[in-house]
Amino acid sequence: MNQKRKQRVSNKLVLLTILSLELKRLLQKRNFLLENFEFIEGIKSLFQLKNYKNLYILNRSAWREFMSNTIEIKEFDAVIIGAGFAGIYQLLKLRRLGLNAVILEKADQVGGTWHWNRYPGARCDIPSLEYSYQFDENLQQEWNWTEKYSAQPEILEYLNHVTDRFELRDGIKFEEEVQTAKFNEDNSKWTVTTSKAKYQTKFCIFATGCLSVPNKPNFEGIENFDGELLQTSNWPHEEQDFSGKKVAIIGTGSSAIQSIPIIANQAEELYVFQRTPNYSIPSNNGPMDKDIEKEIKSRYSEFRKENYSNGFGIAGISDESLISETELEEVHQQLEENWQSAGLGFFGGYADIPIDKDANKVAADFVRNKIKQIVKDPDTASLLCPDYHIGGKRLCVDTGYFETFNRENVHLIDLNANPIEKISSNSIEADKKYEIDTLILATGFDAMTGALTNIDISGRGNIKLKDQWEQGAKSYLGIGISNFPNLFTVTGPGSPSVLSNMMPSIEQHVNWITDCIDWMIQNDKAVIESSETAEEEWMALVNEIADMTVFTDTKSWYNGSNIEKKAKAFLPFIGVPVYTEMIEEVVNEDYKGFIFDRMN
Repeated sequence: MNQKRKQRVSNKLVLLTILSLELKRLLQKRNFLLENFEFIEGIKSLFQLKNYKNLYILNRSAWREFMSNTIEIKEFDAVIIGAGFAGIYQLLKLRRLGLNAVILEKADQVGGTWHWNRYPGARCDIPSLEYSYQFDENLQQEWNWTEKYSAQPEILEYLNHVTDRFELRDGIKFEEEVQTAKFNEDNSKWTVTTSKAKYQTKFCIFATGCLSVPNKPNFEGIENFDGELLQTSNWPHEEQDFSGKKVAIIGTGSSAIQSIPIIANQAEELYVFQRTPNYSIPSNNGPMDKDIEKEIKSRYSEFRKENYSNGFGIAGISDESLISETELEEVHQQLEENWQSAGLGFFGGYADIPIDKDANKVAADFVRNKIKQIVKDPDTASLLCPDYHIGGKRLCVDTGYFETFNRENVHLIDLNANPIEKISSNSIEADKKYEIDTLILATGFDAMTGALTNIDISGRGNIKLKDQWEQGAKSYLGIGISNFPNLFTVTGPGSPSVLSNMMPSIEQHVNWITDCIDWMIQNDKAVIESSETAEEEWMALVNEIADMTVFTDTKSWYNGSNIEKKAKAFLPFIGVPVYTEMIEEVVNEDYKGFIFDRMN
């Protein structure tokens, strides 16, 4: 660049700096863009700029501030993030309380995880009659499920039905992904910014789910892959046909276990890359038994109470009988019966499986023997047998998963012995080169916390939630977080969440949050946040209980071990009845552990 041109550019940048100061002065005016159109046009003309993008490049910081402050702020009593099961019910409850509430949803329809997870074979692992709302008796009676375990399309249909039945759709802003949420200490309100708009609200409620942010591994060369690249946690809406294709799937968690049998039926060759094998129990799925459905609907209230009466919030699991007190032959007989019918209820009445290593080994050995009986090739069977405690990772439920490895077109590759070296335009290189047409990532989620830490959330003193949780997530009850006033999380870290039936846990939290807001209104309380002491004590209790079980001995997404550089901390509260008793006690003692109306 010659000297004269350098000087011209320098002069423009100096002038732009001066003008940006004027911009900052004017930015306080909400309608600046409309009111100062001529001013902006003048800047464009002065610098011979063709569009605003050039202005953005020259002074990025000023332009960001300019654009941010020209967006009209929409006022609400409560903003809910996420339109899955939790967000939909939360909107209904707040409307019934008389509040002006809105849901912000990044997708173009309701559903949450059931919108994104539409891979082949995607279905719930909780029986349909339990994985549904219980807040409205008419809804319970009128909706009829077609299968014992509902598939993704039917669950999505159900959520749309609920949304329309209770006239909630007008309260949902679709295709608005939340980017930032910032607490303003001057007025004790939250400012929530999306890809399209800006909202100001008293209460900010995150119903973002525990499994909603995909884990995207950075394999060398994956950016060079020219074939179909799919991820189970963000599956295309269009039907995928694998006929005549060579397909590779990385991962053997729940989504892989559900999809592999279906993909194998289509693909010419299917290569399954496994790091850690999983325990999986046959779902024995089928059409809904109408006699069973009728019987349960006749006593739905009583049946739902069973969800809260055992440690995992699933009806039919007892807390009484112990393996150690039962003859081994009788135990095997019961496990066989549960293998044939129970799905996640495989544990049956044996409450010591999660807490006693010897009892756990009995159940684990039973499943490992089943795998060896099903899979014909001994080497493959051995690779599919987990060597950790059963239940240490999320127990899976399948339809013909282990049987699939008897097919000639299905090949299991052990990533422990043969790690992936690189991915090229048409292949994966591990122990050898596998030429493929389609690559499927079934690599799970940044569970429990990812949906929260991936949003720029700022609390008191501009504290970032991501920074506060850098050494491990902490909350009080899985509902409140210190330094983040009037912010609630539904089934957040420190609650039973993923170690329970999510449906009663979701309704429990939504009811609790709604009652808390109502209590604040009735008692003229402006601000609520959990104390740091209560938070520390609660998470210490979470870990104390977890240390009494086999869960902490296993690397899993329960403790963040699947995400590189993520702080390792066991986050679910184990024991639904105990948890229920404790959160009720908090309410009965005027929200013990929370601070109200804290000001600077």
